[in-house]
Amino acid sequence: MRLRQYQVDAFATRVFEGNPAAVCPLETWLDDALLQAIANENNLSETAFFVPTERGFHLRWFTPVSEVDLCGHATLATAHILFEELGYAGKRISFETQSGDLVVEANGGLLAMDFPARPPAPCPIPDRLAEALGRVPLEVWAANDYLAVFENEEIIRAIAPDFAKLAELNLRGVIVTAPGQDVDFVSRFFAPKIGIPEDPVTGAAHCELTPYWAQRLGKDTFEARQVSARGGSLSCRLQGNRVIIAGKAVTFMVAEIDLGN
Repeated sequence: MRLRQYQVDAFATRVFEGNPAAVCPLETWLDDALLQAIANENNLSETAFFVPTERGFHLRWFTPVSEVDLCGHATLATAHILFEELGYAGKRISFETQSGDLVVEANGGLLAMDFPARPPAPCPIPDRLAEALGRVPLEVWAANDYLAVFENEEIIRAIAPDFAKLAELNLRGVIVTAPGQDVDFVSRFFAPKIGIPEDPVTGAAHCELTPYWAQRLGKDTFEARQVSARGGSLSCRLQGNRVIIAGKAVTFMVAEIDLGN
């Protein structure tokens, strides 16, 4: 049995930047253990699997160690493959996911994703968080992840976290953020608990970042940059209880998975 698989650099304008994701089209769902084994073998932050449905596609995302309920860059990568490699003729793709229906629309050279907003709430600064980051943030907010706010972009770039200590925190991961020099805000995202020490570019984190920066800056449209080693750019807009996240993607590799007999 052989499966076609693509590797895509998401939130990128050329290969070797943005966030790599594997995309595996399926005709029907395989056993969950096999999906997880493929994701583990790929050893990328996310592998996306999708099957066609009457309304569009059913989409699931796996890290090397677990299935997750929302992933931005792998959704962008999947839409890119449907539009650019598989001949999808429409301008809007609807995905059925654990986070509800997600729509991706081709718009002026960008792929715009309509995701649920996840507004964070202020919380006390956990001692272990400051210890793991090696710096005390100005403030900490929490939603699915901790959101640690710092003074400037230089601090965000310089953070060298203790991943073992971060993995002991009770939430999924840690976002660090600050005002950007050339963009509205910058960020990085650490999630060693789910097998991702640092994610290069994280769409789901911007479902938390966008509401935070909207209330702080008093506007609803932002240009953002995730300042990981690879780096990636995102355009974000808060629209009620939704976040529109737009970016580009490029295909890096087309391959086959050989599952044997």
